[in-house]
This record gives sequence, C-alpha cells and structure tokens, in this order.
Amino acid sequence: MASQNGSVLMRVLVTGGSGLIGKAIEQVVMRDGEKREGEQWIFISSKDADLLDLEQTRAVFEKHRPTHVIHLAAKVGGLYLQMRENLHFLRDNLRINDNVLWTAHEMGVTKVVSCLSSCIFPDKTTYPIDETMIHLGPPHESNYGYSYAKRMIDVQNRAYFAQYGHRYTAVIPTNVFGPHDNFNEAEGHVLTAIMNKTYKAKRNNTTLNVWGSGKPLRQFIYSMDIGRLMVWVLREYDEVDPIILSVGEEDEVSIRQAVEMIAEALEFKGKIEYDTSLSDGQLKKTANNAKLRRYLPDFTFTPFREAVKLTCDWFVKNYDHART
Repeated sequence: MASQNGSVLMRVLVTGGSGLIGKAIEQVVMRDGEKREGEQWIFISSKDADLLDLEQTRAVFEKHRPTHVIHLAAKVGGLYLQMRENLHFLRDNLRINDNVLWTAHEMGVTKVVSCLSSCIFPDKTTYPIDETMIHLGPPHESNYGYSYAKRMIDVQNRAYFAQYGHRYTAVIPTNVFGPHDNFNEAEGHVLTAIMNKTYKAKRNNTTLNVWGSGKPLRQFIYSMDIGRLMVWVLREYDEVDPIILSVGEEDEVSIRQAVEMIAEALEFKGKIEYDTSLSDGQLKKTANNAKLRRYLPDFTFTPFREAVKLTCDWFVKNYDHART
C-alpha cells in the first residue's frame, strides 16, 4: 500500500461524504492518524454531483479518477418518511446505486465498498440474522422500497464479479448514530430524532413524546466505530459477500432504554410519554457479528452509554449547524 516515492497508489472516492458515516471516515483517515502513505481520500456530497444523473456521476468520476470507492450516498430517512414514500426510496436508490457501480466499472475502479442496512433482512425470519439470510423473504413492509433497493447492491456485486471479476462488496451496519447525523424529528433515525426532541423538551419545559411503545430492540453502533471498520473493509476485506458490522447480540437495547440514556445525557428531568398509536416498525432485527469477529476478534466498540453522551454533547455544541 505504501508508496516509495510519494506517488498516489490508492485514490479513494467517498460518495455521501458529508453525511454521518462519511464524516466519521473522514475523521478516521484525516484526523485520527490512520491515513497511509500513498493514499488520497476525496469526499463528495450532493453539491458535487447529483448521482441520480448518470452523466453527472460520470463527470465526478472523470474529475477524480478514483481507484477505490466507498459508496455511502443514498436517499435516506426515518421510519415514518419511508412509510409515506416507499416508491421514491425504491426508485431513487436503485438509480443512484446503478449509476455509481456502472460508472465504477466503466472507469476501471479496483474496488467498491457499498453501505447496506440491517433493514434489508426478511421480516419473517429466525434470529440472530447473518449474511446468508438477506434474500430469504420480503423485508418489513414499512420500508420495503429502501430495503429492496439496498438488497439489489448485493445482487449487482455478485453479477459484476461473475461477469467481470470485479471485487465489489458491501457492509451491513446495524443502527448507526453519532456526530453529523440527521437530528430532524421527522426525517432522522430514531436515536438522533429523540435527542432533538429531548433537547427541545428540556429547553421548553414540556413532556417528551416518543413515537411508538419503546419496546423494539436495536443494536446501535457509534459512527466512529463504523468509520474505522469501513476503512478496514476497503483495505483488507477481500470477499464479494457482504459483512455485518455490528456490536454483539449482548449489546442490544430497547428504544425505551435508549431514551432513558439520552434523557440522562441531556439532563432531562421531565415527563416521558410513549405514543403507542404510532408504528414501532420491526420489533427486533438482531444481527450476528460472528463473521466480523472471525476477522477482527479484538476490535473494541465504543460502549453505548458513552457513545450516546458523546453524540448528545456534539449535538448541543453544534445545535445551530446540525441537521435539525
């Protein structure tokens, strides 16, 4: 990987580079000392190119000529937005993913690492879920558009390998959160949306209203941990088959437990109510990280309570600039 004369041996283009995971990867390689000699990292956002448009996708690839790609860009949103717009999530993400992978093929990119989601797994299944179970049944009806579009990346990766020998692969993180997340109550993911609600409830001295019963179980993973793991996947993981990036099953927590930790981190002392008239989505989607542990048995995840506090502190400090 290292360069003898300072030349670039690996030029990495990160799509969705201004988002949650993109910012985490940027910190890992640019500020935490994990950038290697011979590597160049380029982080792009929707301001640089609309990846729904094939010609704009080609243009940004032509501009940067990447040898490797981490593909994070997607149309994303919380549960209730996806429930309202499943068709848009399906169509937009299919187009984005196809444009990126096809352009990578056209440009001779050595490796693409795409980011999937644990929601791609079948709704009716046995637990814990693992990498072999992705296509064994339909996903949950609440977000099937996004889920099917993400599943198709795995299908495309296998097809690119079968037809062209490309080693394109994908990671499947569980529920990611951290600095630079979307904290919007309607569009953000569950944890950061609740952080924003809690912050406002404390500021306004009002009740904290949580959508759903609080019973669903989730494996939350801190974005900086995902950042480190995705850099490892890009450099070292050689399989086309996807890999789950997650804390262990023993670290699963309920939404209610997460709410209590957020309230503690933000020093919210008020009343908390759960609106059980609203959907919980999947009650559980417990993932098995045994494959990851076979590769990285000693990787240390940031403890959930600590990660919640770090994220809440970042949100309060950056409230005026955060996505709310």
